[in-house]
Amino acid sequence: MVPLLPKLFGTSGVRGVFPDRVNPELMIRVGRAIAQYFNRSSLVVGHDARTSSKALSLALTSSLISSGASVVDLGLTPIGVLAWSVKKFNLGGGIYITASHNPPQYNGFKVFKRGGVEITTVDEEIIEENLDRASYASWSELGRYSTLNPLEDYVSELKSSLSVQHSRYKPKVILDTANGPTVLVAPRILTDIGASILVVNGDIDGRFPGRYPEPRPDVLEPLLPVLSAVGFDALFAFDGDGDRLSVVTPNRGFIKQDRIIALFAQRILSERRGVVVVSVDCGNAVRKVVEDAGGKMVLYKLGKTHEGFLKYGNTVLAAEPWKVIDPRWGLWIDGIYQAAYLTKLMMEEGKNLEHILNRIPDFPQARCSIAVPEDLKVEVYEEVVEAMKSRYSEKAEITEIDGLRIDFEDSSWILIRQSGTEPKIRLYAEAADIERLRSLVNSVLNLVLSSLSSRGVKPHSIEKSILP
Repeated sequence: MVPLLPKLFGTSGVRGVFPDRVNPELMIRVGRAIAQYFNRSSLVVGHDARTSSKALSLALTSSLISSGASVVDLGLTPIGVLAWSVKKFNLGGGIYITASHNPPQYNGFKVFKRGGVEITTVDEEIIEENLDRASYASWSELGRYSTLNPLEDYVSELKSSLSVQHSRYKPKVILDTANGPTVLVAPRILTDIGASILVVNGDIDGRFPGRYPEPRPDVLEPLLPVLSAVGFDALFAFDGDGDRLSVVTPNRGFIKQDRIIALFAQRILSERRGVVVVSVDCGNAVRKVVEDAGGKMVLYKLGKTHEGFLKYGNTVLAAEPWKVIDPRWGLWIDGIYQAAYLTKLMMEEGKNLEHILNRIPDFPQARCSIAVPEDLKVEVYEEVVEAMKSRYSEKAEITEIDGLRIDFEDSSWILIRQSGTEPKIRLYAEAADIERLRSLVNSVLNLVLSSLSSRGVKPHSIEKSILP
C-alpha cells in the first residue's frame, strides 16, 4: 500500500514524482475517496500530455466507476476545457491529471466541483480523511463510462463570450504551446478572432523536448531574438496543461505577471467596481490600479485565490501570477482564455500589447527558488522566518496568511514561503529601484544559505530572476 503522507494536497492540487509518490495505486485510493465525496455522481476526467498521465487516468477512472461514480472521459485536453465542461454539462465535478509546470517526471491531479471551481482546503481534508475508509460499490451499483470530445463547443463558447468587434488591426502572436494540449484549441481560437499566429513547440510530447514546461523568464527570453526578427507583437507561452500564461514582447521582454493582472483588473473595474482577490506574492502595480479605479485589493493564499473569490462579496477578479479567474468567463483558471482576451484588447484598441501596457505601473521585481532537501524544508524555513521577524518586525508590516511577507515604509516588500509543489523555498520581492531590490533579496537569501550551511547542506540549484 502507498504510505499516507502527512498531507496529500499541496498549494495547488496533488503533485509528486512518478512513481515514487504519484502512481496508479494512489489513484485507486483517491478514486474511492473522490467518488464518496461527490456522492457517486457523474464526474468528468481528463489529462495532460505527460508520459504517465494516461496510466494514472485509467487507474483513476477504474476506481471511480468501481466506487459507483459515472465517468465522462475527455482524454487529452487542456485543463480549462475540463473545468468548463464541468459547468457546461452540469456534472457533479471533475478530476484533471497534471503536474502543471513541474518537470516531466512529476505528475498529480486537481479536483473541481460543480460549476467548474476548484475544491477548497476543507474539501481536500475530507477527501484525505476518506482515502482508506471509502469502499467500492456493489456489482449492481457500478458507475457508467462514456467519452466526450467537447473542443468544438468550447471554442465556440469562448469566442462568443469575448464578443470581439471587427478590427482592422491584426495582432501578430507567437503561440508557444509547450508540447502540451493547448495546441488542440488555442491556435484556432486566436486565428478565428483575428490574430495572425505562429505556433512553436506545437508537437504534443510529455517529455517537453521544446523547453522546460514552466514559462518563466530564463526559459522564454532566448526566444526574444526570434520574436524581434519575425516582427511579431507578442509571445504567449503556456505551461504543460494550459492554466499558466506568460507574455513576452519585443522591446520589454518578459512582462511581469502583476502587470497582466493589473490590466485585467483595470478593464473589469471600468465596468463594475468591486473586490480584486490576489495571491500574497502580488505587488504594487495591481494595488495602484485597483485603488485608482475605486476597487479594493485583498491578499490571499497562493494557489487558493478561488477560495478568496468565494469568500468575499462582490468579487470581480481573482488572480495570482500566471493565472487569472475572470468570472465573465468562469470560476476557473484558463490560460487559453487569457491569451484570447489579451488578443481581443489589442484588436479593440488597435495597438500592440506594449503600447497598451504603458498605462500600467511597473516596479522592479525578483523571484528566487532555492532547492532544499524535503526533510529539511520546514525547519530551515522556520529558522529563517524567525530571523526575519527579529530583524524587521519593528520596522515593517508583517503578513502571515501564506508564508511571511514583510512590507516596508518605502513600499518595498519581500515574501518567503515553502513551495507546496516542490522541495524548494521561494523568495519574492519588489522595490522602487534595482539596488534596493538586490539588497533585500540577498539579505534573506543569505539567511537561507546560512541555515542550510549550518546543517552541512549546499543547495544543488538556485533559480534567481530579477526583472527591472
